[in-house]
Amino acid sequence: MTAHRVETVLLATRHADHPAPARSITRACREALETPYSVGLTLAVDAALAQRASLAADGPLADRGEALQINLGEGPCVHALRRHAPVFADDLDASDASRSWPVFAAQARAHGIRSVFALPVLNGPGTAAQTGLVLSLYGDRPGRLSDADLETALAHAHAAELLLLSASTPDEDEVTRGLLLPVDAVVHQATGMISYRHGLSTDQALALLRAHAHLRDVDLTDLAFSVVHQGLRLPELAGPPSPEGSGP
Repeated sequence: MTAHRVETVLLATRHADHPAPARSITRACREALETPYSVGLTLAVDAALAQRASLAADGPLADRGEALQINLGEGPCVHALRRHAPVFADDLDASDASRSWPVFAAQARAHGIRSVFALPVLNGPGTAAQTGLVLSLYGDRPGRLSDADLETALAHAHAAELLLLSASTPDEDEVTRGLLLPVDAVVHQATGMISYRHGLSTDQALALLRAHAHLRDVDLTDLAFSVVHQGLRLPELAGPPSPEGSGP
C-alpha cells in the first residue's frame, strides 16, 4: 500500500465515528492547509448539479461559494464534474475565468472570493462517471495552489470518498438526520411543479428556476420554497431556457 493510500485510510478512520463525518473531515482539511482557504464538499449525481447534497462548508467563503455554483449551474465545481478533472481558477479576475463562468466569477468576486480550486473524486465508468464528490477550496486572494496544499486537499477528498463508499446507502430520512446534510428536496419539488405548469422537461424547469433566482438575486432554495409553499408562480422567460445552464 502506498504512503498516500495509507494516509487516506488513516484520515478516513479518524473521522469515521464522528456524528457528522463530512463536516469533520472538511474542517480537518481546512485546519491542515498552509493557506487559509475555506473548504466545501459537494456530492452531485450530474454535472449540472441539478441533483446534489451539500455535505459540508467550513470557513467564511465556503457557504456562499457552494450556493452560487448550485444556484447558477456554473463555476469551477460544475466544470470539474463535467471534465472529470481538477479545475484551478487561481484568479477570478482573469479573462479566462470571466469567459468560462461570467456570472459566477462576477458574483464570487462581489462576495470576496478571488480564487477557487475544485478537486473531483468518486467518478466511475459509464453513466456513473456523472457522479462526483467535489472538494473545493475558496481563497480571498488570487494565487496558485501550492503543491503542499494540493496534496493535503486531495488526501482529505479521497478520505471523504472512502467514508462515503463505506457508508450504507442513506435513505431520505437518514440524509435528513444529517449523515450527509439535508439535500434541497424543495428544489426538486419546485422543479416538478414548474415542469407541470409550463410543459417543460425537468432540466428546462430547473433552468427556468435558476434564471429567476439570478434575476431576483435570491437564493435558489429560498425561491423554490416560495414556489412550493407560498404559491409563487414564475412567468416564463423569453425564449426556451437552456437545460445546461451557462458555462463550459
